[in-house]
Amino acid sequence: MLGFAEDQKNRRVPTNLIARCAISFVSASLAQFTLSMVPRFFPASSLPVLLSFSAIALLAMAGVGKLCKRLIRVRASAPALVFFNIAFVWGIYIGVVRRVISPLMDILLNAEFLMLMIGLCSILSTDPGYVTNESSNLNKLGGSSVSELVPSTCGIPCELATEDSSIPLQRVRYCSHCKKYVKGFDHHCPAFGNCIGQENHALFIILLFGFVVTEASYVTCSSQIRTEAQILYKTESQISLSKNLGISTMLFCLLQVPWQDPAGEHV
Repeated sequence: MLGFAEDQKNRRVPTNLIARCAISFVSASLAQFTLSMVPRFFPASSLPVLLSFSAIALLAMAGVGKLCKRLIRVRASAPALVFFNIAFVWGIYIGVVRRVISPLMDILLNAEFLMLMIGLCSILSTDPGYVTNESSNLNKLGGSSVSELVPSTCGIPCELATEDSSIPLQRVRYCSHCKKYVKGFDHHCPAFGNCIGQENHALFIILLFGFVVTEASYVTCSSQIRTEAQILYKTESQISLSKNLGISTMLFCLLQVPWQDPAGEHV
């Protein structure tokens, strides 16, 4: 009976993951579609106005997402949302924006998008510095969402917190999301689906910097669509579509900046 129950549990995990990824794909698609409607209905508006309407649209989509979560009891995967949004913006760049920029800039921006994808996959799979030693003292402190251990005052051996580290008194905290203790724990990052600790903090900072650079490059390039679309396309529908997609993805990139705080407070 125990073997059967374990087998059923293992089958449910992939199914749940696939469902969460599917919801993430639908959510990202709806969010991008909603954003594309903003420049369509307000074509002559200034950038601050477009940003305001875009922010309201994204908040509305977030509310719909929470409602759907309550109804179907399956939530979207934050890392999958990040992945699909990057893929969507990259796709719009390849299909629309790259036609208005120089070949050198095209190579650089494609390389930036590729590095973002690689960095996201890397931080998802990187060990942040999990403590592998088991201790009754750790189990007692694991009840809170985040517990901080200082070896010199908690009666826990220094080797438990430091192992190969040269720092004798390093923080070890319990993450309720991962259900593990992490050396040098900074925070749990839902967007990247992992804890940020001693082993991956540098990668986290590099990845955030990569997001900012890539988004800045994309915003600079996509802003040219407004003036170049009439030259590139012949029909009015093509001009309108290219403008809407270029501007909406530019707005999306601008709205991502507030949560990309190197201190990790908003990620």
